[in-house]
Amino acid sequence: MSLPLEGIKVLDLSRLLPGGFCTLLLADMGAEVVKVEDPKGGDYIRWMPPFINKESAYFLALNRNKKSIKLNLRSKMGKEVFLKLSREYDVILEGFRPGVVNKLGISYEEIKRVNPKIIYCSLSGFGQDGPYRERVGHDINYIGIGGILSITGEKGGPPVIPGVQIADIGGGMLAAIAILASLVSKERGEYIDVSMLDGVISWLVLVAGKYFADGKIPQRGEMQLSGELLGYNVYPTKDGKSISLGALEPKFWQNFCQSIKREDLIDKQFAEGEEKEKILKELKTLFQSKTQDEWGEFFKDKEVCSEPVNDLPSVFSHPQVKQRQMLFEIDHPTEGPIKQIGLPIKFSSAIKHGQDQKAGQSPGVKEVRKNPPPGFGEHTEEILKSIGYSQEEIEKIEREES
Repeated sequence: MSLPLEGIKVLDLSRLLPGGFCTLLLADMGAEVVKVEDPKGGDYIRWMPPFINKESAYFLALNRNKKSIKLNLRSKMGKEVFLKLSREYDVILEGFRPGVVNKLGISYEEIKRVNPKIIYCSLSGFGQDGPYRERVGHDINYIGIGGILSITGEKGGPPVIPGVQIADIGGGMLAAIAILASLVSKERGEYIDVSMLDGVISWLVLVAGKYFADGKIPQRGEMQLSGELLGYNVYPTKDGKSISLGALEPKFWQNFCQSIKREDLIDKQFAEGEEKEKILKELKTLFQSKTQDEWGEFFKDKEVCSEPVNDLPSVFSHPQVKQRQMLFEIDHPTEGPIKQIGLPIKFSSAIKHGQDQKAGQSPGVKEVRKNPPPGFGEHTEEILKSIGYSQEEIEKIEREES
């Protein structure tokens, strides 16, 4: 198996989800990722419930294919080791509040003195400048100040917190994209400033585009793609589940209307006001007449852009999800087999070709890296030896770091 980032070495100083998701992507794509963890506790997510036996389920989900080293960056010895490590690595990711790495003496300016080609990415809530640069925050705050909470929810209802941490995950993805872009020209080195708030605002591209055009403040449940359109909505079904309808283009709306024998609605796709509310009530009644599975079978071959609203067991048993290998298992030395979400990017170089592939299948089995998440400081000795420290020196470092 060959992956595109093989040979790239990353030092990960981040904690929790944003940086962890970034380096998960990099590690899955072949990079050697080393988590640099404080000896007094390491990555906070290690200790967050729920636990699988003794390991955090969240830590296990985010940290496969990574290594871990214990290093006290506040100590003189820890800083010395980190600077020596930095000479041998291509990328550093940090997620501290702005100014912390300067106090520690491991800022980009310090690191580039020993490694001018280093790619150094700072991932923070509000960015490295501006009046909010040192403000504390979490995902809910970034999507709050960035406007996404204000437009998420039902008409007339309160803002609704999304089911996943979109600012955190999106920030991690943006950091990964920026690192990959910098690797293309890594001979010159780079400092990268990624703000999760900036990411949130960038996702308003369509919503803001409309606002800039008509000056109308978007309202929850009243935007085209979040409740305004009859053909782009979620409808409850007879069994208490729901169906998503995405009949956005006229041809799909026409197919939908014809399939339910309501050709009279074909020219009502963009109905407004009382007319829309009347039709919406009729459609809700219609969808309540069948179960989710019955609607799935009914629309199966009709090209109306309709799919079930799945819970997680249904997601992971879905044939498309299985075919794309978006769920797999890793053998953990203490926790046994642990389920993992797959890499959402497929590389031809990581496909093991076989024979007699069925129509519609990928050309082979997608191979993935399956190294279990690291124990706390598991690779400290290995990594220190790799940069020239003797066993005696390592023992001295560990004594001073404890």
